[in-house]
Amino acid sequence: MIGIGIDICEIARMERILESNDRFLERFFTEGEQAYIRGRGKAAGQSMAAVFAAKEALLKAMGTGFGGGIGLTEIHIEHAESGQPHYVLAGAAKAKFDELGGVRVLLSISHEVGVAAAVAVIE
Repeated sequence: MIGIGIDICEIARMERILESNDRFLERFFTEGEQAYIRGRGKAAGQSMAAVFAAKEALLKAMGTGFGGGIGLTEIHIEHAESGQPHYVLAGAAKAKFDELGGVRVLLSISHEVGVAAAVAVIE
């Protein structure tokens, strides 16, 4: 194991942002993630919180944290047909992953009672 990261995000905070601030969505989420979140209906805030937590969890696993030179749009969260989430990395995120000697990165996301949580493990 190369790195592990965990993050939690308040769902209500993301719901408030969705109601009032498209700039946040455009700044931190890829176009595909924006479409996914907007397509989730009443669960949009929950999905947004989960994706945001997943991005931050990976930054922690990489040892950079938020603001460590990797833009959040360089980390993309996709979902398999089964619903299982996984990372797609680009730019500085992919370069850092390669620099660390990463072979794969595992992702687990959960949400319950007002918060979303994510764990990232780099192998």
